[in-house]
Amino acid sequence: MNASNLKTLPSVDTRMNPRSVAGGLVAGVGAVALANAGLRGRASPLAPALDGTQRTFEWRDIDVQYAEAGDPDDPDLVLLSGINAAGSNGEYRKVFDDLAADYHVVSPDLPGFGTSERPPLRYSASLYTEFVRDFLAAFDDPAVVASSLTSAYVLDAAGDLDLRSLVLICPTERGGPDRNLLLRELLRAPVVGEGLFNLLTSKPSIRYFNADHGYYDTDRVTEEWIDYEWQTAHQPNARYAPASFISGFLNADIDLEAELRGVDAPVTLLWGREADITPLRRGRDLAEAADCRLVVVDDAKLLPHVEFPEQVLAVLTDALER
Repeated sequence: MNASNLKTLPSVDTRMNPRSVAGGLVAGVGAVALANAGLRGRASPLAPALDGTQRTFEWRDIDVQYAEAGDPDDPDLVLLSGINAAGSNGEYRKVFDDLAADYHVVSPDLPGFGTSERPPLRYSASLYTEFVRDFLAAFDDPAVVASSLTSAYVLDAAGDLDLRSLVLICPTERGGPDRNLLLRELLRAPVVGEGLFNLLTSKPSIRYFNADHGYYDTDRVTEEWIDYEWQTAHQPNARYAPASFISGFLNADIDLEAELRGVDAPVTLLWGREADITPLRRGRDLAEAADCRLVVVDDAKLLPHVEFPEQVLAVLTDALER
């Protein structure tokens, strides 16, 4: 081919213009900031999830809100919810009022969750263990029901407490992966961290997590409750405590078997047969190792007290009287 017949193609500059890149980043961050602001505007001030008198427990400059019902002269019963991105004491919404017929029932929203204050702390397992210890010490020989990861905090503090009886629902010492500092700080970051957390706590995400490990039958979860979970996850400072949970900083550094063996109170383990994050075989191993009672609820996952409240009320009444 004759070189004179070749056409010269126009040159293309493939270098990225720094101003264009910066402008794109600014525009992207701006869009996320606008989306975050829009979601904040849609979230209403959070109402308590449980009936009863709403009270405040002042703890380390944090106002911890708790619901109280029943006759104060009846035995004290403390209900402690588990931890998740949309956690609250509303976990006990199906049994709270019925238990108040025979017990003086109290149930707090843990610091950083629900209607309690949510300061932008770097939350840790030790913080929650210390809160549980101090809150339970405020009551006289209480019976305690604790769920999931919060069960580990109760066991960690139990040696310093006088407990009448203890019911642990699918207890675990791990609620997330190994500690990941980068992930925690990313979720805590302004704008981008809030945007990521909003994705994790969107209604489709809440439905996914409910179906994946919360409930065996998601028809038992009402749209009203899904909306409440969305509302609580979009309150001011809502992401700080879950950021520590998601990144593994709320995992408890204890041996559940050893701690269970050391509890000086009757212990009942309550388990959903279909639970997969904390499978039933773990419950059997714990019950055998610690010589404690295990009750299994069929067709339930991590929240048998929500899926089958009447059955669980009978279990709780029996366990609390032991």
